[in-house]
Amino acid sequence: MDFLLNHIEALIFCATSPLKIQEIQKCLSEMFEVDVPKEDIEGALEKILKKYESDEYSFQVEHIGGGYQFMTKPAYQASIGIMLKQQSKKRLSTSALETLSIIAYKQPITKGEMEQIRGVNCDYTVQKLLEKELVEIKGKADAIGRPILYGTSQNFMEYFGINDLKDLPTPKDFSQEENQIGKENED
Repeated sequence: MDFLLNHIEALIFCATSPLKIQEIQKCLSEMFEVDVPKEDIEGALEKILKKYESDEYSFQVEHIGGGYQFMTKPAYQASIGIMLKQQSKKRLSTSALETLSIIAYKQPITKGEMEQIRGVNCDYTVQKLLEKELVEIKGKADAIGRPILYGTSQNFMEYFGINDLKDLPTPKDFSQEENQIGKENED
């Protein structure tokens, strides 16, 4: 079983995006020229996840974007943050984040609907989000002129570390009750 664990670990390490169980299974089955049971892969993944929970490692394997990927542990956030700050040219602008959040919560959505919500032209921002592959074209609306519908991509899930759109924060997650004006509920 250790040889299987080592192969899976190597595959996850080399993958540039989260590696799905089906992808691991397909690769291993070709490698060993025999069908590798999904249960064996899941068992090995559990051992890998547990192995990297140890404080001995500065990274761990995370289940994100429907697959598995090595990620740095939160304790090392400060040093990683400094490095990322130095590379911040690749960071999303405020307008890109605003547009992306509108797309994420309202998808599928047309550019016109985005502009109506934001109150400004979104052509440039949508183009940049498409280039960064955080947004993708989902089809065309049935409205006059058949405008393009936009939605988030798999890269969006990976970028924000979520597995499903249901993992997006809800408005109640942002409420700050201590800063609200009004009467307190009396018990």
